[in-house]
Amino acid sequence: MESNPSTMQEQSPSCLEITMEVHSVVPPPHKSTIQKLKTRLKETLFPDDPFRQFKGQPTKKKWVLAAQYIFPILHWGPNYNLKLFKSDIVSGVTIASLAIPQGISYAKLASLPPIVGLYSSFVPPLVYAVLGSSRDIAVGPVSIASLILGSMLTQQVSPTGDPVLFLQLAFTATFFAGLFQASLGFLSRLGFIIDFLSKATLIGFMAGAAIIVSLQQLKSLLGITHFTKKMGFIPVMTSVFHNSQEWSWQTILMGFSFLVFLLVARHVSMRRPKLFWVSAAAPLVCVILSTFLVFAFKAQHHGFSV
Repeated sequence: MESNPSTMQEQSPSCLEITMEVHSVVPPPHKSTIQKLKTRLKETLFPDDPFRQFKGQPTKKKWVLAAQYIFPILHWGPNYNLKLFKSDIVSGVTIASLAIPQGISYAKLASLPPIVGLYSSFVPPLVYAVLGSSRDIAVGPVSIASLILGSMLTQQVSPTGDPVLFLQLAFTATFFAGLFQASLGFLSRLGFIIDFLSKATLIGFMAGAAIIVSLQQLKSLLGITHFTKKMGFIPVMTSVFHNSQEWSWQTILMGFSFLVFLLVARHVSMRRPKLFWVSAAAPLVCVILSTFLVFAFKAQHHGFSV
């Protein structure tokens, strides 16, 4: 077989001609300062562009989308099935076992009646089920907020001297706090401000809150009646040791017994993940059992702090 040198030369890469096309770049359209500011605010406050789904839709469809946007339950409700219901039952019982004792303890932190804490743990999830869009978020009272609310109000009104006025002030404070949070979320979505806080600041806040809340539990754990209204470490410890004559060994014994029970239940759940329900049900079991013991033995007449 013979090869033609001229043909090979024509097919050589060195002989290929590279054609380059030149395109003119059109500068972006001129925008005024107001238009630039409007675009920047839209990118900052509405990065997900929630109104994009309404573009090009008929009027009837827009009303349906608007209703689903405000009430997400209208979006996922028609697809709800028995399998999801069974999972919700399990998760609901698990959360209730934690929310009931937490609601009572958070109400005590705020110097409010326990029934207020129970309502605060029960009503918000019902509202969020209709208006919320997240499947993993927990809604309800927070320990540090309850503690700050109680500390702030007790400086003005005594919860035992005038309980009605104290309760009214608590409702007023929480109403305006909720109104302020709702306005931030509805009008301008200013939740992105939290992104500017450093991780060290957030960790420090959470650690400080945990220490403050733990110190405040010494009042009930030791059975002290006269306790400081301040939240600092030194005032709390000073109040604990200056009122040592109010310590109740019966209350201390019951408190530490249930505390050991909670720690053992947590240890069991960590060692055997299949027994996760033991740790989840332990707080509610403590509340039920302690309530029964106090009622059966009239513990309030035998030195126990109820």
